[in-house]
Amino acid sequence: MVAGLRCFEVSPMAARNITIEAALAEARERFVERNPESRSAYAQACSAMPGGNTRTVLFYAPFPLAIASGAGCRLRDADGHEYLDFLGEYTAGLYGHSHPKIRAAIDRALDGGINLSGHNLLEAKLARVVCDRFPSLDLIRFTNSGTEANLMALATVTVTTGRRKILVFDGGYHGGVLYFGGGGSPVNAPHDFVVGCYNDVARAQELIAEHGAELAAILVEPMLGTGGCIPADRDFLQALRDGATQCGAVLIFDEVMTSRLAPGGLQEALGIIPDMTTLGKYIGGGMSFGAFGGRAELMNRYDPRRPDALPHAGTFNNNILTMSAGLAGMTEIFTPDAARQLTALGEDLRRRLNEACAAHGAPMQFTGRGSLMAVHFLGRPVRTPRDAAEGHQGLKELFFFDMLERGIYFARRGMLILSLPIGAAECDRLVEAVQDFLVTRTPLLLPEALSAA
Repeated sequence: MVAGLRCFEVSPMAARNITIEAALAEARERFVERNPESRSAYAQACSAMPGGNTRTVLFYAPFPLAIASGAGCRLRDADGHEYLDFLGEYTAGLYGHSHPKIRAAIDRALDGGINLSGHNLLEAKLARVVCDRFPSLDLIRFTNSGTEANLMALATVTVTTGRRKILVFDGGYHGGVLYFGGGGSPVNAPHDFVVGCYNDVARAQELIAEHGAELAAILVEPMLGTGGCIPADRDFLQALRDGATQCGAVLIFDEVMTSRLAPGGLQEALGIIPDMTTLGKYIGGGMSFGAFGGRAELMNRYDPRRPDALPHAGTFNNNILTMSAGLAGMTEIFTPDAARQLTALGEDLRRRLNEACAAHGAPMQFTGRGSLMAVHFLGRPVRTPRDAAEGHQGLKELFFFDMLERGIYFARRGMLILSLPIGAAECDRLVEAVQDFLVTRTPLLLPEALSAA
């Protein structure tokens, strides 16, 4: 022992916080120890599916949790751990798990028979309800997913305009074959894409001026979802609206995620009306669903009574389970008042989370709008996907594993989503868990720790 120094034992928490890398390695080890059944389920899945996976977004190392059941806004994994579900099936789970009115609607549909081989009595009712909610929809057609909806919308505009180019934006996600984050995806659909910078008005105007005569469409999310819950500036969307009108391109709002943020989606909230809108996720009541619609002169090209009608087939486009669950959800549960209340709850929650981060002086923030938000470990505003990419990814992963231990389930990439069963008590618990993380991990949130990482 050196004279004049007091010997002390390093506490387990202090040891965990020596470096971000060490803390993350220890968090992964605890995750493995806590979840042997999920690990076993993943190993079995690997024998039949590449990487044990059939949906890329659900994978994370060292292995993903296997979810055994859900009720309301709670989940239980294969090892018996219970979580508050702050993921909500990436917005498709708006109604929570097994909502009684959704279950009743599905039971009624099952009692009447499925795969009916014809028009049914519910599809027109659901179509009318959806058209009445969203200002841009004169007419609508159903698909089985948001991916299909966007593919059909792009097919529509290339035919109707006779043009080939599509203006999209970095960080945009419009389906499994329409992803533009990180340089895009090698399996993207083979359209002639022009990629702009999200929230960059000047650059968007330059691209529209350069390619306008060849642009069939401008496809944009009014708020990036997968790209980090980054809201579009209103002047950015207005510039796209003006540019599309001037050059004769079709403006398409992908509101697959954002349609829940106001009774009539963000197009209603912002007062900017696109020519076409794509939808999906929750509108099917938790069943597989997608839709594309818009101005009558565009959508009437699918009228089968026309000699030049465009084809649009799909065995399950009008499947009775989706039609029944979707109609119940949109008329009995997710009313315009419910949409406004959920948005207000999310706004208040995000404010409280950001106040907690600011109170600790942490380079951590939650971006988003209403019931959709994402965490970023960055000390300056996040307005673009490039900003988001500069956030500390190691801290984001550590936050994910730490929150799982606190019983909070959300997306590994940092996305948090509210469902209708979530109330004040669940929001309080999330805020408390985040505050606990901020206290527990204080040494790792200091500038010197970040500069050393």
